Amino acid sequence: MKPQVLAIGEFDGVHRGHQEVIKRARERADSLHISASIMTFHPHPREVLGQCKYTNLLTPVMAKMQLLEQLGVDDTYLVSFNPAFMQVTPEEFVENMLIPMQVNTVIVGFDFTFGYRGAGTPDDLCELAQGRFAVEVIRPFHQNGYKVSSTMVRHHLNSGEIEQANALLGRPYSIIGKVVTGDGRGRTIGFPTANIDLSAAFVIPELGVYAIQCHVNGQAYNGVMNVGKKPTFVENLEKPTLEAHLFDFSESIYGSEVSVDFISYIRPERKFSGVAELVAQISRDVEQAKQLFTSFVVLD
Repeated sequence: MKPQVLAIGEFDGVHRGHQEVIKRARERADSLHISASIMTFHPHPREVLGQCKYTNLLTPVMAKMQLLEQLGVDDTYLVSFNPAFMQVTPEEFVENMLIPMQVNTVIVGFDFTFGYRGAGTPDDLCELAQGRFAVEVIRPFHQNGYKVSSTMVRHHLNSGEIEQANALLGRPYSIIGKVVTGDGRGRTIGFPTANIDLSAAFVIPELGVYAIQCHVNGQAYNGVMNVGKKPTFVENLEKPTLEAHLFDFSESIYGSEVSVDFISYIRPERKFSGVAELVAQISRDVEQAKQLFTSFVVLD
């Protein structure tokens, strides 16, 4: 291996705090004229430790890898976080992983932990380096007085606060899935929908109706999406469905992989008295979303 600057972290969400860590790795590498790399982990360490809420991620592994690639690093190392790796001590992590990688500098966030039971801290990393590599610790990134974190992004999504989540991410929150056959009801009431089966265990935002931008075959289409359990027609649906109605769109895209950016929360899901009331409300949802798109600047 050649000398490299290495940013280490879980990076779920690749939010603006994570981006600061990776940006610094790129800057340091450029100043030294060596490679910039990332080390991240799969599955999420907290999932392996039995914290069930981390079964669903802001950026499941393939989505995370795509985002990391866009940040301009040269290499990404995906480490399998399994029961054997959980037993690795902080000393073993440094001696058996970092030293053989010829790291010149390690960049971590202020809350970085490593080794068995997360016993290692950034201070420990500096001590264990013994002058063989430098360590830089990035301070917490704040926005509007709040620390940017994956936990805060999750909180906003679970509350339907899409604009706030997007501000922390520095881009719209996005999911990826395949268009599958639904019950066809949307077409019969004048609002055909693409039913999306998620390709991985993404965090699903609060149930409700959202203004979205859907990316299909390289093109972006505005629309609305209902994330919910269809209470007007179904009782006790086990898990939410994701049904997107795209504006000015009539193509058949069954089987296509699409990505959906959540732009704004329109309203909570509710049960209607019948089809006529539902259609009237969808019409209002569509109009509200179209007005939003005339005034919103969608984050890249």
